[in-house]
Amino acid sequence: MAAPSLLNWRRVSSFTGPVPRARHGHRAVAIRELMIIFGGGNEGIADELHVYNTVTNQWFLPAVRGDIPPGCAAHGFVCDGTRILVFGGMVEYGRYSNELYELQASRWLWRKVKPQPPPSGSPPCPRLGHSFSLYGNKCYLFGGLANESEDSNNNVPRYLNDFYELELQHGSGVVGWSIPATKGIVPSPRESHTAIIYCKKDSGSPKMYVFGGMCGARLDDLWQLDLETMSWSKPETKGTVPLPRSLHTASVIGNKMYIFGGWVPHKGENPENSPNDCEWRCTSSFSYLNLDTAEWTTLVSDSQEDKKNSRPRPRAGHCAVAVGTRLYFWSGRDGYKKALNSQVCCKDLWYLDTEKPPAPSQVQLIKATTNSFHVKWDEVPTVEGYLLQLNTDLPYQTASPDSSAAPNTIVDEICARPATKMSRVEVHAAAVPFSKETPSNPVAILKTEHQWCDVGIFKNNTALVSQFYLLPKGKQSMSKVGNADVPDYSLLKKQDLIPGTVYKFRVAAINGCGIGPFSKISEFKTCIPGFPGAPSTVRISKNVEGIHLSWEPPTSPSGNILEYSAYLAIRTAQMQDNPSQLVFMRIYCGLKTSCVVTSGQLANAHIDYTSRPAVVFRISAKNEKGYGPATQVRWLQGNNKKAPLS
Repeated sequence: MAAPSLLNWRRVSSFTGPVPRARHGHRAVAIRELMIIFGGGNEGIADELHVYNTVTNQWFLPAVRGDIPPGCAAHGFVCDGTRILVFGGMVEYGRYSNELYELQASRWLWRKVKPQPPPSGSPPCPRLGHSFSLYGNKCYLFGGLANESEDSNNNVPRYLNDFYELELQHGSGVVGWSIPATKGIVPSPRESHTAIIYCKKDSGSPKMYVFGGMCGARLDDLWQLDLETMSWSKPETKGTVPLPRSLHTASVIGNKMYIFGGWVPHKGENPENSPNDCEWRCTSSFSYLNLDTAEWTTLVSDSQEDKKNSRPRPRAGHCAVAVGTRLYFWSGRDGYKKALNSQVCCKDLWYLDTEKPPAPSQVQLIKATTNSFHVKWDEVPTVEGYLLQLNTDLPYQTASPDSSAAPNTIVDEICARPATKMSRVEVHAAAVPFSKETPSNPVAILKTEHQWCDVGIFKNNTALVSQFYLLPKGKQSMSKVGNADVPDYSLLKKQDLIPGTVYKFRVAAINGCGIGPFSKISEFKTCIPGFPGAPSTVRISKNVEGIHLSWEPPTSPSGNILEYSAYLAIRTAQMQDNPSQLVFMRIYCGLKTSCVVTSGQLANAHIDYTSRPAVVFRISAKNEKGYGPATQVRWLQGNNKKAPLS
């Protein structure tokens, strides 16, 4: 996580669709890039289901059906794959619920479910402000607030510290409640606390962490429940413990539990001397607990001012949800003194990147011309852009007219036409310069390392590259994004791409924490004028002898096509040292636009694991000048690590 002074909060100011009305006491979960919000209250309990797409910045109201639950606030809300479970909450003033609903988000279908009661004891009573946490096929319910009075207008609060386990059926439905026998001292009764579940990587048992809450006064205690031994304990922590609070949020990303906002005692009030908070206020303080080392770190202190409105203002009863390594915060109510009895709900949406983004996939080639490349790479979730760089100081290499070598340029034919019983085919490029070869001899690949220049910063995961920016004298690189200077490209000189030249490419994703690591390097070569284009519409189908490989002639032949060559990536000893360095053997040379690849040839094929497992082919055309760019095809193999065709 960035240092406290370097946090880059972002307020989402541009969005479309029906924005939910401001509220507090709502809950949110994430399904992939979607943030799903339900319930809450502000001048009445909200009963709509709202969805925010974090990629397109669009709000929408899905058309839900089935046993639609009534609106509720301060309820339990968990996500298991694409199903969501809602338990309890306040359905109207003084009336609480203990009903359980399931939403199948893939169909937006609600269903009321009725779990079996515990083998011994009563099922959970109606409540609000409880915690409801999911791990594996079980949900864990702890605490909350019940109303002792049968008259909803005569609210007699009772704080709870009971603990239940709810077993889920796979995919849909539930089995029933149970009351596990726990060891150790149980946390004191409370409501509006948080509970998360965390398990160390490769070791340890899952543990539930309960923090804070309300029981007449705000609490700042941390409790741990080992879910294997069912033993409660109070872990000793280091660092500054956050102020006592309730109605805050706790979110886990990696090995950190992030605590944001909530009600805290009013400044100057000593909770020990005033156990029943006379006054309280909201906070915008932000801390995390390292769950491996049990150390608290303060990112935004309670006393830290924000005159520039550069982060969320103080709030409680908001929602927080993690999408990848990004935290989103929406709505909630601001602070007020109890005596004034007034509140205002926030309507703003914020996010914070907690760490730099991961490296994207290798740059792939869609199309090459004499002076440009159209390239792409796989999208990285929750990023603000991509920095694309190329390496300019590379060996110059051309194909001689009589060359029988595999081509120096790869062109990506994005779609292959469907064929009867056709195997799964991925057609894309990862071009590399080849040395000459005689038929059936493997091809070696040369690698060099030089300075990198920016092509630019791109919003999406594709780019048309015809120029790059020259490095200023004495600089090894130019890009600094995030908390440092962004280069002013308008002041830099541009350089056009040169025909028949090899360029290395790499790409890095950018978010609020800066530039992430770069992808693996790809190499592509611009076309040489007069050479044929790449074959297109590659199809692969199985037959008795092995597989049948076919293609269409180049759309831009540039003269008469004299022959085609097809190549297969094969296993060699040198590939064990560098698996990304493919070695090809020619398996066909002739005028036909198809060939048979025998089972014997396929038995020696290399399975490429740069993305999904695949056998790699390359096909190129030759005219009077020589071979043009090739089309690379990845024949998908599932998870097979042995010879293909199994």
